[in-house]
Amino acid sequence: MPRLPHRAPGRFPAGSPAYGGRVLLPVNVTLGVVLAVLLLVAAGVAAVARLGRAREILVAGVRAAVQLAVVAAAIRWVVGSVPLLLCFLLLMYAVAVRTAGRRMTSNATWRWAALPIAAGVVPVVGALLLTGLVPARGIALIPVTGILIGGALTATVLGGRRALDELTARRGEVEAGMALGLLDRDARLEVARTAASDALLPGLDQTRTVGLVTLPGAFVGMLLGGASPVQAGAVQLFVLVALMAVQAVAVSVVLELVARGRVHRVPGVV
Repeated sequence: MPRLPHRAPGRFPAGSPAYGGRVLLPVNVTLGVVLAVLLLVAAGVAAVARLGRAREILVAGVRAAVQLAVVAAAIRWVVGSVPLLLCFLLLMYAVAVRTAGRRMTSNATWRWAALPIAAGVVPVVGALLLTGLVPARGIALIPVTGILIGGALTATVLGGRRALDELTARRGEVEAGMALGLLDRDARLEVARTAASDALLPGLDQTRTVGLVTLPGAFVGMLLGGASPVQAGAVQLFVLVALMAVQAVAVSVVLELVARGRVHRVPGVV
């Protein structure tokens, strides 16, 4: 991935034609009202359709606003200090682990979610730092690591939930496999593997349709920052490929944890 380009002094200043004569989203009262209306619409539709997630949507929206406000206020301090940078990255990881684990199960085995997320993210981030593609500075490391942790979180949740749901629904098949002589792990894998692999579909579809259906955030952000279309495309390609690697590892590890009974919903039950 090419380094983020250094914008020459005076090039593409805010308000110039490169930004369409204005910033992309002005932070003002209008933006706040529009966001509030959109959040209420999302919760309202969920309530009318009886999806059972209306309250969660409202809470998620408010939390996102508060968390982003805090991060925006603290980011300038974090990027200038290595200890603070490491603490911030660890906080991101810890929140991802708890979120993913609690989505899979409510018992103490949720802590195993730390393994698939770390297994997917740490090697990729380490390789990027060692090769110099991403400098060890907060302004570059935080967004890249955040994207990868978010991808690992999503893959872990989807893969783990689908595997556990499938084992519950097809418990009889697992027991039949054990009766035929299969090890517990192997019998569970035979049932859960295909379901867990569905967790890779969102990332695959996003990668296959990039540029045709959507222009993802990394691409648009690079363009707005003054990068050339080629540089922006290279960065976006890197993000998508890295995400596929991270998610493939995360799904594989969480599937193995479920198959070995490390992550479960009811002790002693498939």
